[in-house]
Amino acid sequence: MSRLEAASLYAARPLVGFGVGMVFIAVAALAAVLVTGLGAQSLALALAAGFAAFMALSIGANDVANNMGPAVGARALSMGGAIAIAAICESAGALLAGGEVVTTVSTGIFDPAGFADPAAFVRAMLAALLAAAIWVNVATFSGAPVSTTHALIGGVVGAGLVAGGPGAMDWPTMAAIALSWVVSPLMGGAFAAAILAFVEARIVYVEDKIAAAKVWVPVLIGVMAAAFAAYLALKGLSRVIWVPLELALAIGAGIGLAVWAISVPLVRREAKGLENRNRSVKRLFRLPLVISGALLSFAHGANDVANAVGPLAAVVQVQHGASALGRFAIPDWVMLIGALGISVGLVLFGPRLIGLVGNRITKLNPIRAYCVALSAAVTVIAAAALGLPVSSTHIAIGGIFGVGFYREFSASRRPRSPSLPMPRQERARRRLVRRSHFLTIIAAWVITVPAAGAVSAALFWALSRLGFMV
Repeated sequence: MSRLEAASLYAARPLVGFGVGMVFIAVAALAAVLVTGLGAQSLALALAAGFAAFMALSIGANDVANNMGPAVGARALSMGGAIAIAAICESAGALLAGGEVVTTVSTGIFDPAGFADPAAFVRAMLAALLAAAIWVNVATFSGAPVSTTHALIGGVVGAGLVAGGPGAMDWPTMAAIALSWVVSPLMGGAFAAAILAFVEARIVYVEDKIAAAKVWVPVLIGVMAAAFAAYLALKGLSRVIWVPLELALAIGAGIGLAVWAISVPLVRREAKGLENRNRSVKRLFRLPLVISGALLSFAHGANDVANAVGPLAAVVQVQHGASALGRFAIPDWVMLIGALGISVGLVLFGPRLIGLVGNRITKLNPIRAYCVALSAAVTVIAAAALGLPVSSTHIAIGGIFGVGFYREFSASRRPRSPSLPMPRQERARRRLVRRSHFLTIIAAWVITVPAAGAVSAALFWALSRLGFMV
């Protein structure tokens, strides 16, 4: 009997997360109806809120791994500490700076002339949300870090094509988004490789590593602070006062200089008594890595909350009798569903992919992980500042690939002893980027858009056949 009880507890433990997730979805749907008080129109709104909560949970389970995975893989943070920091920062980013990208997702893909019928528009949004959430969950439990932005855009396109045909889509916007999917991982990888090359040239491979670290580590911290300060000035203050780009850049430069000045004595104190070894240099990067991971989570919350609540915001607008595709003020309760859902999904299901991103693609230490985090943060910030829903997954994973491939390139240029020839099999085994994970991730990226689009098209067709009304 004691063994039966232990086995029951072991089997039931994984189901706790599913149960809590279902409760969150139900509470989100009920709260949406109670807050809006739409009465007869509450069914569509309840479904939209429930699907948005489902999508937010899926984002927390899949996408957030890209933010904290490097810090966990470099052993700068424990799994519990990474989850706690990411949950707080994701929620703050979604609530403070997520509105503009939400508007892009909810109103920038469809052509207004293609959706004169509000019921068809609502059905398209519901189908897109549910299809994207289903596909992201399939990928998550298959161990593939796919793009939730890809999944949602694929769902929107699939439902839009069935609902209104090719003329219903805003193809210039779609072309810009598709281009960003290609450019963003290349930018993330190139920037991460460039940062790593700079750190190795200025710190790792110099004679006095500690003295060099005292000079350059504060500079890197100041650059990171400047970037995020400019971003917060542009996005975080947008609901209070309009800040022009020039002023935001000036604010970022000022805060970056201040943080640099504060970091100089702190880094010198931390470096006091350290040996002139690479291990000591890695220690100096741990705190900046944690801070960069937290700021990256903030940026991710601001950018990817749109994937969960953008369609919900559009449904709310239609249910209140507004034009389906005009500019509108996004209700706070809509943003709250996205923010809380991402955090809950991270806590319940996030560790699975955090381990994959942090440990299995390429070996990370605090220096390499910091290069990845800083690269991803700057790229995501630039995308969010433009209101463009790029894939944070592509950016972060591109940064990891960039670091890994740069290490391979650097290792191939180092002279080897002629007395120690390396067979071809051994060279393949010692590649610093695991090719199996690289090919798997690329394949998952390629299939996400058509898979989510096909599921969304089928769901839209089913809702239409069932006579689902607004």
